[in-house]
Amino acid sequence: MKKIGLDATDIRILCAVQRHGQLSKSRLAEIANISATPCWARLDRLKAAGFIRGYNADIALERICDISQVIVTVSLTHHRKADFDRFEAFVNSKDEFTECIATGGGMDYVLKVICSNLTGFQALMQAMLDAELGVDRYMTYIATRTVKSGLPNLVKLTSKDVLAPRQTE
Repeated sequence: MKKIGLDATDIRILCAVQRHGQLSKSRLAEIANISATPCWARLDRLKAAGFIRGYNADIALERICDISQVIVTVSLTHHRKADFDRFEAFVNSKDEFTECIATGGGMDYVLKVICSNLTGFQALMQAMLDAELGVDRYMTYIATRTVKSGLPNLVKLTSKDVLAPRQTE
């Protein structure tokens, strides 16, 4: 896939949207440090190019209800495309799986699960096993508290001025 070139103004617009969500035309232009009409045109271009997937609110679930958050690592018995597709379809069909990352190495997937209680989590895991998805093994890790949760620093990630570590001689 061809990468579309972004300049510093595009990055400022993306940073503003990432941090604040939907903004008024004038506020976004102020943050991006350009006039409103070109700012809005750039935002439309960034949306059309698929750089912005959506707008979300960061809800404080623990203030609304009790939750159990569990991290699960999963290894499949077989590693054929059909096996991955079947497992991923199951994960996508369950709201309790809030994140699923396919990995290389010892485990095939890392999942973030949020349930109302551990009984609900255990029922979900039993449903996963009953679905005969080819799960070889899985490990669960009960999250006790969130130490850090954030968004990547786009300016730092896209900076061309980051120096490579120096080689010691």
